[in-house]
Amino acid sequence: MASEPLDPIPLSALQHWCYCPRQCALIHVEQVFEDNLFTQRGQALHKRVDDPGVEVRDGLRTERALPLFSDRLGLVGKADVVEFLPDGTPYPVEYKHGSRHKRVDIAACDDLQLAAQALCLEAMVGVPVPEGALFYGEPRRRLLVPFDAPLRELTLTTIAA
Repeated sequence: MASEPLDPIPLSALQHWCYCPRQCALIHVEQVFEDNLFTQRGQALHKRVDDPGVEVRDGLRTERALPLFSDRLGLVGKADVVEFLPDGTPYPVEYKHGSRHKRVDIAACDDLQLAAQALCLEAMVGVPVPEGALFYGEPRRRLLVPFDAPLRELTLTTIAA
């Protein structure tokens, strides 16, 4: 008997799995999720980037709520923002409501979600995506995230898990 194809993994589920596999299962399998002050703040920060749109300013094309997928990796989701540099290279930007977590293992979960977006963009556009950024709402600053070999390997390991 042939095995059924697996449902695609939402990009956000990778961040949840990295942070806590139980949390991931509650949200994505059991559909148990309750809003709180922190999730409401996150929704407010995402309000603008959740509305699909394209803007061109100073030669930089910016797309909001860009659908992403990779059939090979079994991923699906959307990028908050993808800036397309003048040479066509995509530059994903993920918005987070708070500040970067002080614990490195937890902070890496945000990096992993962004790296998964980069892997999807590479599959979709056919060009390397060397880096992206996390925008944290609390300091209102971007943090550069290079998609180096260790982060790519952590992302692939998490997808497999």
